[in-house]
Amino acid sequence: MKMSSTSLSQRIRRRARLVWDNGMLSVRALRMRILGVLSASRMAVSPQPADADEGESLSVSEERMLRNADHEQSVGIPLASVIIPVYNHCDDTLRCLRALSRARTRASFEIIVVDDGSSDGTAEALQAMPEVRLLRRERNAGFVAACNAGAEAAHGRFLVFLNNDTEVADDWLDTLLLALLEDRSCGLAGSKLIYPDGVLQEAGGIVFSDARASNYGRGEHPEDPRFNYKREVDYCSGAAIAIERDLFRVIGGFDTRYAPAYYEDTDLAFSVRARGLKVIYQPRSRVTHYEGRTAGTDPDHGVKRFQQRNRRLFLEKWSKALQDHPSAENCAINAVRCADHRACSRVLVMDASCPRPERDSGSMRMFNMLALLKEAHHHVMFWPTDGDTHGAAAHALEHAGIELVRAASERAALRWFFAHGRTLDSVILSRLGVADRFMRMAKRYAPTARIVFDTVDLHFLRLERGAALRDHAGARREAEALKRRELACVRKADVTLVVSKHELDVLSEMIPSADVQILANVHDIHGRRVSFADRRDLVFLGNFEHEPNVDAVQFLAERIMPFLRTRLDGVTLHVIGHAGKEHVGEFSGEDVVVHGFVEDLSWFMDQCRVALAPLRYGAGVKGKVNMAMSFGLPVVASSIAVEGMALADGRDVLVADAPEAFSDAVTRLYRDGELWQKLSDAGLDNVRRHFSHERARHALGRIFPSARP
Repeated sequence: MKMSSTSLSQRIRRRARLVWDNGMLSVRALRMRILGVLSASRMAVSPQPADADEGESLSVSEERMLRNADHEQSVGIPLASVIIPVYNHCDDTLRCLRALSRARTRASFEIIVVDDGSSDGTAEALQAMPEVRLLRRERNAGFVAACNAGAEAAHGRFLVFLNNDTEVADDWLDTLLLALLEDRSCGLAGSKLIYPDGVLQEAGGIVFSDARASNYGRGEHPEDPRFNYKREVDYCSGAAIAIERDLFRVIGGFDTRYAPAYYEDTDLAFSVRARGLKVIYQPRSRVTHYEGRTAGTDPDHGVKRFQQRNRRLFLEKWSKALQDHPSAENCAINAVRCADHRACSRVLVMDASCPRPERDSGSMRMFNMLALLKEAHHHVMFWPTDGDTHGAAAHALEHAGIELVRAASERAALRWFFAHGRTLDSVILSRLGVADRFMRMAKRYAPTARIVFDTVDLHFLRLERGAALRDHAGARREAEALKRRELACVRKADVTLVVSKHELDVLSEMIPSADVQILANVHDIHGRRVSFADRRDLVFLGNFEHEPNVDAVQFLAERIMPFLRTRLDGVTLHVIGHAGKEHVGEFSGEDVVVHGFVEDLSWFMDQCRVALAPLRYGAGVKGKVNMAMSFGLPVVASSIAVEGMALADGRDVLVADAPEAFSDAVTRLYRDGELWQKLSDAGLDNVRRHFSHERARHALGRIFPSARP
């Protein structure tokens, strides 16, 4: 039976108000009235859809991943078991359960409360809740024993240990489980812990070489970008952690040498890492923690007194592993370095805005570059100079483990560089506008960092070609001025990145002393999924905030389509891309459909027979050609469109520039199934060899050498 979280909270508040209005100030009376509501509502443990007015915090693919994981479970077996050890403090337990019942959750889960010998009526109160599995222990044996007992009784694929002095937020469980589901190298995931007053308690933990530990970010703002990205950590406090049940049992559970409590969570994290897996801090999983309510805060009394004893036991067990950890003294000097001590280097990437891979190939290349640098154990920071660190594109970077830098103004940028510049090993300035603006600042305040100018494409080359096409004197002067600025950045940078061999040759000829490296576009290999015979129609892809794409569609609609109408009767041209309707909507007609932005291109890539790229000017590598080929969709392109892509006419693509010749090539490819199959195979092979993740991984390894410490 599913429960409406809104109606539950309203009913709890209503009953609580009755208690106070009648003058019954007894905590027990209030508790029992709340219990009555929870029991009558049968606390939900099955997935609950998000309320319509709260919005969706998970992506479609994330929801699909959770559904698939749930469906893989046997009938009646939940995906997760939430294990809550309790010893007295019944009010805290009730508050914890109430928050669990209200929080938006999609994954199925069971609740196991382990009553570790409570004497305040906790067990009797919980027996009134049929959806809570209650395990009663006759005597108090401590946190370690209670958690291990709960794990033994658990049915779920994942074990989630949750303190009873916590309140969970919406999506806390889903996002915690996603950290494990999305990355099979993740063995343990922990939540962001926040104090009741809204101050950050922990964004993962640091363990020093002497086995002392520290909560990273303690006392800071929980939305500070430093604490808002998914990352590998030394440990996560056991107040809210998740681990696969089978792994927990192979490890042997929480080590009983730490009974009754303290250091058992740190030990578990080290045991996970000893098996080659990672411990991940998941900031999207938010949990309020009333720290010290159960164990107290006095290190000399109660359970807290075991903290120092257990530190010594932990140091004895893990002394070898701790040799590579930073000292507490180093943390006092540079906490950021200590928090990410596993990273082989610190790389700052600056671009005009956060990449939106669904919009353009430059964004796709940037996003994949950041992810591959992260994969190679660099600590990667991304600085969008437009200051937008709150949108969906920014959150996507944080979910991928990229730290955002928030400094939009010149003054804020100067402050940031002054404070952090000397900690940087590399600074990547992406695109001319950013490099022009920040080159001097980066070289001055990050004096030991290698400065990399990522051209994305050579801007001056694109403008020169556009000016020549239009025979425009003013555009020529603008291109010449831009050329001087761009070449100045190449001279100042330690390394310059280009996307093609052609652009490398151009720069090498102009500045022979420059260190120019190729980092091409990066694409997934989707593969051919539909045969020639089952396809029809033509497609053009492009971001229409990019002028060469607007020109190409105009050329296509006005000069090429008239020929194609006489040769391919009934065939439709589909024009797809960001801002399409605003910039080329006027060319829509009976056989030209301007769709604008399409979130998922796969239908068009699978159903259309030929992709078109009749660009008349531009520079760099054309993502539209890469994208089509990655789906096994053959392309007819202009000579500009295939420049620097290792493509040959008739072998990999068909190339033509004049309108009638282009139409002839399209007609030939559209009708010839054998030629279509040949070009489809060759295009897929071209992407594998030149534009795959593996190719980019190799290039980045050469440009940014790394060896994990």
